[in-house]
Amino acid sequence: MHIRSVQHVAAATILAGAAAATTVRAQTAPTPTTVRAAGLRVIVTLPGRPAALPRDGRLLLIVSTDSTGEPRLQMSDHDNTQQMFGIDVHGLNASHPGVFDTRVFGYPRTSLADIPRGDYWVQAVLHPYETYRLSDGHTVELPPDRGEGQQWDRAPGSPMSRPKKVHLDPRAGGEIHIALDTVVPPLADIPDTKYVKHIRLQSERLTKFWGRPTFISAILVLPEGFDTHPDAHYPLAIYQGHFQRNPPDWREEPADQSLPAPDTVKIAHDCPNSSDRGKCDRGALTRLSQQVSYDYYKRWTGPNYPRVILVTIQHANPYYDDSYAVNSENVGPYGDAITYELIPAIEQRFRGIGPWARALYGGSTGGWEALGVQVLYPDQYNGTYAACPDPIDFRQYTNFDIYTAHSAYYTEGPWRRTPRAGERDDNGDMLSTVEQQNLRELVEGTHSRSGGQWDIWEAVFSPVGPDGYPRRIYDKRTGAIDPTTAAYWRDHYDLVHIMQRDWPTLGPKLQGKIHIDAGMSDSWFLNDAVYLADDFFKSTTNPHSDAEIVYGPRHEHCFTGDPDHVNTISGLTFTQRTIPQMVAHWLATAPSGADTTSWRY
Repeated sequence: MHIRSVQHVAAATILAGAAAATTVRAQTAPTPTTVRAAGLRVIVTLPGRPAALPRDGRLLLIVSTDSTGEPRLQMSDHDNTQQMFGIDVHGLNASHPGVFDTRVFGYPRTSLADIPRGDYWVQAVLHPYETYRLSDGHTVELPPDRGEGQQWDRAPGSPMSRPKKVHLDPRAGGEIHIALDTVVPPLADIPDTKYVKHIRLQSERLTKFWGRPTFISAILVLPEGFDTHPDAHYPLAIYQGHFQRNPPDWREEPADQSLPAPDTVKIAHDCPNSSDRGKCDRGALTRLSQQVSYDYYKRWTGPNYPRVILVTIQHANPYYDDSYAVNSENVGPYGDAITYELIPAIEQRFRGIGPWARALYGGSTGGWEALGVQVLYPDQYNGTYAACPDPIDFRQYTNFDIYTAHSAYYTEGPWRRTPRAGERDDNGDMLSTVEQQNLRELVEGTHSRSGGQWDIWEAVFSPVGPDGYPRRIYDKRTGAIDPTTAAYWRDHYDLVHIMQRDWPTLGPKLQGKIHIDAGMSDSWFLNDAVYLADDFFKSTTNPHSDAEIVYGPRHEHCFTGDPDHVNTISGLTFTQRTIPQMVAHWLATAPSGADTTSWRY
């Protein structure tokens, strides 16, 4: 699960009518209530000589009441969100502007006409699209990842405007002119160190699929003694999750002493979970994270810690910050590329052992991937430690059943309909609805191109539609579910259904390998699908499943299996707690004659 700021488990727990004929309107025609008379317009241009700059893509206009930061960084699914509008553009320049008028669809207010008269800070960003000629014969326009992990608000080189204070009065109308006069700044290079290494591989499978050179990468943390033990070979602890530029829970420098000293008792009281209601001291939390990560670095490089290679997969793509590590009609054969290209390349170059000494772990998106990869490639991995996984049973696709429900957005009775909650806190208070989250994504990008959570599930799990883009699981404006697409999801990606269907052959290969953690107050209701998985495991025979599931009462997203500490603290130790469990399992299940000694020094 990913709501913009989630990068990995530790971070998640701490931080929580156009003038140009080429301008394309929002994907769905406005409803009668959003069609307004001509009035207020915002005209966005790419001035000067923009030949070297992108000119096609999703043009986003953000209107903010907050002067303390850039509007592009202020969109969220919570009440503190700002306002955004989006249109698709081609050939944007000084004479072919992008035009936002009262017919353009927005979020949370659906029209410029709905904005109260007042002074605002506005900013425009072009999220660039490029043309892909896919191996299936379709031609699509998608945003390539630019090294940031498919984040439209941070993609380096994207044309944008500087924040500008303006007075908006929809009743008076008029025009506001904005020029994309700068670009999103580049990312800083992250060099290798003695322990941290970066590997980048052009994938034959992905290059064929996307019709252009396509790469997958990984960040490795090598064990202490790697250079001084040239005959040693090592297991792989494979971390799955959202795109990140650094290894999980790792820091080679001491914590910043200028930050407030963390009081863990106060942190546990004020912000046990990710939704802290503004009570947390963010500086203290940052220092705590830095300190725990630095302590782990010292433990990793000291005596008596398992000598393994920690692998963090990087597989950002045109739809999202990662691929979900499986083969997909829309996203491509990332499952095969990772399992049969990237992992063997790592093992060959850095002296890996092989399938029996590989295990997967991760939280949220990474939790789904850790379980999904183990289920779909049962012979290639030996153990999965899946924390707070994204929906592993689509009868609880967060909190609704895609097979029986008619609407993703509402429960419906004879006299009323009730919005479905999309996110909650540990008290059960609703923070946003499923509809709100999806409408924000629709503004950010049509055709599943927002880079958001619901869109990537659709891109990964759906078949290709007739236009070459993912087939909708439900109408993005109304929430009406398509049962044909739902059936495709069930047969290809519903992990509990797949295990149940294939248990006679799959079950024996999964014995001893499955470990799942779930907070019982998960922010996005992900525990509900785990309950169904638990019921299934308990019902199995021949063999009876020995899957281990640990629940955290009142723990929000993302519970990582430590019930003795609050999420904000325990999430920081996920890696260091999990790797010893992997080692114990590998040693207990190593095949006869396997190397169980060279790496144990």
